[in-house]
Amino acid sequence: MNFKEELESRVQYAQETIEAFLPKEEGFSRRMAEAVNYSMLAGGKRLRPVFMKAVYDMLGGTSDVIRPFMAAMEMVHTHSLIHDDLPAIDNDEYRRGKKTTHVVFGESAAILAGDALLNYAYETAFLAFDLCQKEEELRQAAAALKILANRTGICGMLGGQGVDVENDGREIDKEMLDYIYENKTSALIEASLMIGAVLAGADRSVVENACQIGSRIGIAFQIQDDILDVTSSRETLGKPVGSDAKNHKTTYVTLEGIEKAQEEAGKLTKEAVELLEQLPGDSRFLKELFLSLMERRK
Repeated sequence: MNFKEELESRVQYAQETIEAFLPKEEGFSRRMAEAVNYSMLAGGKRLRPVFMKAVYDMLGGTSDVIRPFMAAMEMVHTHSLIHDDLPAIDNDEYRRGKKTTHVVFGESAAILAGDALLNYAYETAFLAFDLCQKEEELRQAAAALKILANRTGICGMLGGQGVDVENDGREIDKEMLDYIYENKTSALIEASLMIGAVLAGADRSVVENACQIGSRIGIAFQIQDDILDVTSSRETLGKPVGSDAKNHKTTYVTLEGIEKAQEEAGKLTKEAVELLEQLPGDSRFLKELFLSLMERRK
């Protein structure tokens, strides 16, 4: 397997899937659709849909039922980025090398576009039911939808973001920081891996294993973000660096220093790979992807 070619192919498939489900820019709500599509097409790694499809393929999934969930997951993620960038939160002007949604369309339009995108994610996920051909597939799609809702809400991504925003400018301990990272970042990665497993018909132990893998990779990914915020440049990262310091945020780097943060990210990635190797199927692509995330520069 040529990992670089395989990754490019999978990212392209995710991109084409996302584009297939975007809203049409027409009618009186055209401007909102434009803001949504601007945000969705602003680039990005498409990691969450790639994770989802990779697990689905690895565990023997073959149906198109995965596609609405892939698009929905990226919509939820992009919604969170639109709102993260707002003046009331991080007040960032660039994301993925482009001006942020609130800079281009205005703050009120960005708030509404983020809200619309979160709701549109569920509208999109519900389309999976139209693709189900057996009763068992309907049950799997329902279970996947439950995971998506749970990991997005107050007990997942939004809960983590809430705690993060509430503690802006305050010193927090590692226990609270881990809670924020587990929910704000890991929750959607966990959901991506779990949904891929559920839709492929995996049993409960495999789905739980996927959850544990996502937890470790998510926290490791966020730690690497902390490191890049200190060591990278805006040209490389595609968004402002030093944002954590500007907003007086506690991170793994501020708590433990760069070297210890790197060690922790490496340890978590190793644990994720070990758990991955316990799953059935060919895990080579996901293993290489996990390892590459710790070497990324953006």
